[in-house]
Amino acid sequence: MRVAVVCGNPKPKSRTLEAALFVAKRLCDRPPEVVLDLVDIGSHLLGWGDPVATDAVQQVCACDIGIFASPTYKGSYTGLLKLFLDQVPTDGLNGMLAFPVMLGAAMGHALAPEVFLKPVLVELGASCPARGLYLLETDYASEELIDAWVARAKPFLPR
Repeated sequence: MRVAVVCGNPKPKSRTLEAALFVAKRLCDRPPEVVLDLVDIGSHLLGWGDPVATDAVQQVCACDIGIFASPTYKGSYTGLLKLFLDQVPTDGLNGMLAFPVMLGAAMGHALAPEVFLKPVLVELGASCPARGLYLLETDYASEELIDAWVARAKPFLPR
């Protein structure tokens, strides 16, 4: 099982990335093989056919499990993550188990992973078997919160 973490925070080495890595390690019992902090390749996502963007998409699409993480911007996921997902071909995530993770400042956006990010992942072919994970910026590394979510999500992983 190859695991990817894709982080759409426009700040490098963000809390969002840290949370996604923590979630991936808790969920899969090991660090991910592919870690993509999209801010590092941001300008490459602006045009079609860019080799850096194409390689990043191929690496993620070759994984079995994907953690797609974003801070909550204007009630939804970031444009940076959208630019990346736009590069993924139709059914490019086919066969992947995907888990949307979002961080935000208030619980008023707690449905954002379910309402905005999960449908895009499904449209690209991924299966999103568990409820998306929303974390407050103040609790993004809470073992108690993340382990409770992992307990619900882990049964969907292949044995």
